Amino acid sequence: MLIVSCQSDESIEFKRYYSAGAIVYQGHCQNCHGTNGEGLSALIPPLTDTTYIKGNLKSLACNIKYGLKGKFAIAGKSFDGSMPAEADFTPIEIAQAITYISNSFGNKQGTVTVDQVNDDLSKCGN
Repeated sequence: MLIVSCQSDESIEFKRYYSAGAIVYQGHCQNCHGTNGEGLSALIPPLTDTTYIKGNLKSLACNIKYGLKGKFAIAGKSFDGSMPAEADFTPIEIAQAITYISNSFGNKQGTVTVDQVNDDLSKCGN
């Protein structure tokens, strides 16, 4: 018996990363960043700014794994605070979370693989 899929391997991989990433986001990120990635006023930045996500895609793994502290601007708003580290996250969980975030809330960046995350993590300044 031959089973044929109408979807490409890349499409299937994206859907796996994205759906698993939604679960990671709901369990670890949504409480602060919001159901729709809207953030919280001047306290917690939104994830809806496609320019920031696209321009910082390579640093997101480090931000998730090691946290983020200090001043930065997103969508013309300044933020000065800290995001806790998710040091226990595995590279696959980080890849799933980034795939979800970078393809939700108006963002469309495609699949971020575990290999990309491992490469990005190897370049963190921590």
